[in-house]
Amino acid sequence: MDKKALREETERLVREAMERKSLVVKQGNTRIEAKCGKCGAANRVSAEKGVTRVAFVCKECGQKQETL
Repeated sequence: MDKKALREETERLVREAMERKSLVVKQGNTRIEAKCGKCGAANRVSAEKGVTRVAFVCKECGQKQETL
């Protein structure tokens, strides 16, 4: 099977599962990979649905900042 056939098969299976109500699609929090502006350390920040900027404290240096 090529990629197109696999994609169509997956979409069909998801549609059938949603029609049977056995599959529930939920939207949760977004995880943002933020980089500290002071020390450059990577930080993982959780954001609520629909929010683009989240305040966080760097886990390495303790600098308070916001995601972009």
